Amino acid sequence: RRCDRLGIALKHGWGMTECSPIGAQVPLSPRYDNLSDEERLVLRASNGIAQPLVEARIVDEVGIVLPWDGMARGELQVRGPFITDTYIGVPEPIPACTDDGWLKTGDIATINQQGYIKIVDRLKDLIKSGGEWISSIDMEGALMSHPEIGEAAVIGVPDPKWAERPLAIIVFKSGHQCEIEAIKIFLGSRYPRWMVPEHYIVIDEIPKTATGKFNKRLLRDVYGQG
Repeated sequence: RRCDRLGIALKHGWGMTECSPIGAQVPLSPRYDNLSDEERLVLRASNGIAQPLVEARIVDEVGIVLPWDGMARGELQVRGPFITDTYIGVPEPIPACTDDGWLKTGDIATINQQGYIKIVDRLKDLIKSGGEWISSIDMEGALMSHPEIGEAAVIGVPDPKWAERPLAIIVFKSGHQCEIEAIKIFLGSRYPRWMVPEHYIVIDEIPKTATGKFNKRLLRDVYGQG
């Protein structure tokens, strides 16, 4: 929305090195001209539709293909003539695909009826609490929409009752701060109570990987025991 106000055209997409590297982008064809600005924003904020020559699907934990209904969540798998099927390995290459030739991306996504993909988390970053999934990416986005919070990362930590619970690691904006209870109330307006983290850690900066992403592996090493 801020980019729109500044006259900057922002376009989402999705890709991996294994896809050479673009797998999906967001086009808005004239068929969507009759949608409201908010409805168009939902499409623009997705990760787009598969590029030409790329096929996409989502599957559950046992490999059953899930419907394109915008609700079902599963691992995103893609295939195409320029998508890798193996990784370099010694002494033999390491398979990257399923037996029927689909690249296992490790991304959890939904796909709507029009084919728009929305990445909701990384498979390894999902939090399973009491048998229900919590998206760390969604929770991080909600936390960073709080006016006092500059950065936020969410990881799963062991819990004797629920198996896992989300732990929020936050960085306040320079010169800003607020009570943790106020953050819980803020999240409670967006999520059911069971999803809202009970515990928060405030640090000076979220550690990053070489590509600028949150270093979840390091955060789990440091804080993963709760």
